[in-house]
Amino acid sequence: MDTQDGAELCFPQLFNASCKKPTTLLSQVLLPYIVVFSICLLTVALNLLVIIAVSHFRQLHTPTNILLLSLAVSDFLVGLLLMPTKILRDTACWFLGQLTCFLYNYVCFIVTSASVGNMVLISVDRYVAICDPLHYPTRITDRRIKLCICLCWLCSVFYNILLIKHDLLQPFQHNSCHGECIFATDLIAGTTDLILTFIVPVSVIIVLYMRVFVVAVSQAQAMRSHVTAVTLQLSVTPKKSELKAARTLGVLVLVFLICFCPYYCISLLGEELLNSSSASIVFYLFFFNSCLNPVIYAMFYPWFRKAMELIKEEICSKNLFMIKIENAEKNFCLFALCCFHPYYTVYKLLHIFMVNQANNYFPYQFLSNCVFFSAFSKEITVLLRG
Repeated sequence: MDTQDGAELCFPQLFNASCKKPTTLLSQVLLPYIVVFSICLLTVALNLLVIIAVSHFRQLHTPTNILLLSLAVSDFLVGLLLMPTKILRDTACWFLGQLTCFLYNYVCFIVTSASVGNMVLISVDRYVAICDPLHYPTRITDRRIKLCICLCWLCSVFYNILLIKHDLLQPFQHNSCHGECIFATDLIAGTTDLILTFIVPVSVIIVLYMRVFVVAVSQAQAMRSHVTAVTLQLSVTPKKSELKAARTLGVLVLVFLICFCPYYCISLLGEELLNSSSASIVFYLFFFNSCLNPVIYAMFYPWFRKAMELIKEEICSKNLFMIKIENAEKNFCLFALCCFHPYYTVYKLLHIFMVNQANNYFPYQFLSNCVFFSAFSKEITVLLRG
């Protein structure tokens, strides 16, 4: 790198060892990143609602919904951690250090692998439900599904630490200057990841859903022609609700593949292109899938819409999510703030704490104002104990 003016460098004291500051005009990137940040907040809010709904209502504790809960957790992490960090990395110098860069790449790979694993498990679940409905209740149980989900996340954790261990042992080997956060891997590791995270899972998903599609079409034709015997319908024909669920989850898997495949297609062209700024659209397309999933639930799943109505009724009836702020003209809804602006919520709670402490209302009035957290923490506890 040539010597640059100190004002143009991320670390002026390092001179030629420092990266240049981004030179893109703010007016050119402001609108796109406002849109991306809005999608980020929406992703966090919608997936948080899915997590609360499935974990709170016991009627929704079915094997399929438990898989959707695991997928919602990975989508929630995408909106909470990966998307904001990606925006920071693309718009400014990387001042968070190489260890934070490694952790970001590590979490990104874990969430990606877990999402792919969840999609494979969803495909297997629908395959058994449609193609072998008699044995579905005995083969696909809540306990087995939870075990498979735990194994999926654990395998993602240990597999990816092996994949990027060289980046941890030699953190600066791929950096051309200080102030950037990039990831690169060798040919063997990249090929292994391509096979295990893309080719094999996508092939399994496509094969299983082709089989599900063939069986669903044949059953639909049999129903229309009325040639299926009554005994056959009662014994081996899947329920109409199972066919509808297969169609809905088929849309979910199709959208996932549309958003997921471009990333690995570009990775085949080389790491230089993958680390370039022009490839950012591919990352954001994959991240955007995390926002689309709960929208698909809302469009095709009546239970999700019903759960949202019940949560809304519970909020309005018990008034657990409203906090009255001293010396303020209005009340504000903490639940909405937690969903759409968590950092502002933390700031307001600290403000309430300081005001109550200054007015000698602590701890009784402060605790009464924080009734929300006693209710909300209960939901989180239920989720974590799962």
